Amino acid sequence: MPTIRPYRPSDREALYDICVLTGDAGADATGQYADPRILPDIFTGPYVDLEPELAFVLADDAEPERPLGYIIGTADTRRFVAEYRRAWLPTVAARYPEGSGEGLQAERVWQLHHPELLLEGDVADRYPAHLHIDLLPQAQGKGAGRAMMNTFLGALRAAGVPRVSLGMAARNTGARAFYDRLGFHLVARPVPALIILGRSTEP
Repeated sequence: MPTIRPYRPSDREALYDICVLTGDAGADATGQYADPRILPDIFTGPYVDLEPELAFVLADDAEPERPLGYIIGTADTRRFVAEYRRAWLPTVAARYPEGSGEGLQAERVWQLHHPELLLEGDVADRYPAHLHIDLLPQAQGKGAGRAMMNTFLGALRAAGVPRVSLGMAARNTGARAFYDRLGFHLVARPVPALIILGRSTEP
């Protein structure tokens, strides 16, 4: 099985690519956005910059410098939102001016400028951490996803974090089955297309 290792700054562009290649509910989102970099600038960049200690990479044994997937997140969603607005958003805002774009691009630009979406409802109070996990198709179905999740949960436990959540597209039934097997359960459904799952960080 490929190796799980801590994130390195040299992994950044490969992780950005993986985010796009899995950005359509697990399928390839290439071509769906006028600037596809909008996806990793929301879902990848801020995490590896603000909390690199919680970023882990699935590396190809044959090519150790080639990531096949990653798991990233934050131990404290409320703190993350504050740091995102203070330290991350100013680095990307000029590339995506608020109100710019059309269609899907416009929706993502709005999301980029409103990290407080992560604080809607009470999920961040009940499940203080949250995560994102993305694996290329060739790395799926071999136990790597479970191993990566165990690595991330272990890091949260070591930091004293009791529970974690994740958001996913409701139509991604394959991912939902994977999360169900890992002990995640439904904790919120803010809109019909989005579901929030959560679980304890205990084994």
